[in-house]
Amino acid sequence: MPQRACSTVRLAIALVVVASLGACIPPSADTPVSKPAPQRAAPRLPTDLVALIEPEPVWEARKVAPNAQQVAESLYTVQPGDTLRSIGNRTGAGSEMLALANGLEAPYVIRPGQKLRVPAGRYHLVSEGESGIAIARAYGIAWRDIVDRNGLEDPFILRNGQRLLLPDPGKRPQTMEERAAAFRIDIDDILTGGQPALREGEETARATPTPKPLPATAAITEPSRFTGSFAWPIKGKVLSPFGQFGSGLRNDGLDIAVPKGTPIKAAADGVVAYAGDEIKLFGGLVLINHGSGWVTAYGHADSLNVVRGQKVTRGQVIGLSGASGFVSEPKLHFEIRRDRKPVDPLLHLPKS
Repeated sequence: MPQRACSTVRLAIALVVVASLGACIPPSADTPVSKPAPQRAAPRLPTDLVALIEPEPVWEARKVAPNAQQVAESLYTVQPGDTLRSIGNRTGAGSEMLALANGLEAPYVIRPGQKLRVPAGRYHLVSEGESGIAIARAYGIAWRDIVDRNGLEDPFILRNGQRLLLPDPGKRPQTMEERAAAFRIDIDDILTGGQPALREGEETARATPTPKPLPATAAITEPSRFTGSFAWPIKGKVLSPFGQFGSGLRNDGLDIAVPKGTPIKAAADGVVAYAGDEIKLFGGLVLINHGSGWVTAYGHADSLNVVRGQKVTRGQVIGLSGASGFVSEPKLHFEIRRDRKPVDPLLHLPKS
């Protein structure tokens, strides 16, 4: 049946493996790119393949109302039985910001009579199912700014009742249309803000090897640690290497030329953190979390056959190459990231 170029999430139960392998990794968001290619139809797949389509990305499943509360700076005297969470509920400030403002470190021990500074600002109260990306979109601000402002750390899973300090809105409130126009997401935003908030006591969902989409309200359990090595996701001529280019532009990965329809393979064992096309530059994109802070990215796919929360193994076909996104020829954009920072894939791949 005809397939639309890179639907939000395309899952195929089986995939025809092509005999010839060829591959290329395209430029990153900062790398010069050619004019966006016209929309192309994905190749026809055999009729025995069944596609399961997730209707919307995780951050669209739970809409966020921009109802942040303004909190004035004050001093709070710790009472018997208080915790940072309960103090946050009383004052309207976030427990993370209370800890940062008062130099507290885990396990955040506080004593009755202790004076705590309550930092001023606008605080958003997180509700169950809300994701960081959805929160950022509601206010028309960058999610990474919220991460930095609140000192959020891996695994970046929010919780129901958590309060997030928002960046200064500026002199004039934005309209809904202005917030929508200002909103952008990138790979780091998906990795740090794509998980839905959990309710109190809720556990993350374990990855499954079957291509069955997790509910949009389920947060994924990340792999504990990465002990393997990386393999090439596809074979082909490297068009653009990692690093800085002229005019201050930068490629965060490799761009590899490859015929359309070539199988893209997982570079190592891991769990699919994202499969979709919400980042228009990359078109069909898969992000795989390998544990220990390691993540790989695969962009410009023509079709995808894995879903968020699926466990994959090294060498497993995760999609077919194409020219989706802002490219004019079939290629693969491949990145390796460690602790949110892109690293040169050639330093971690076998010599080829």
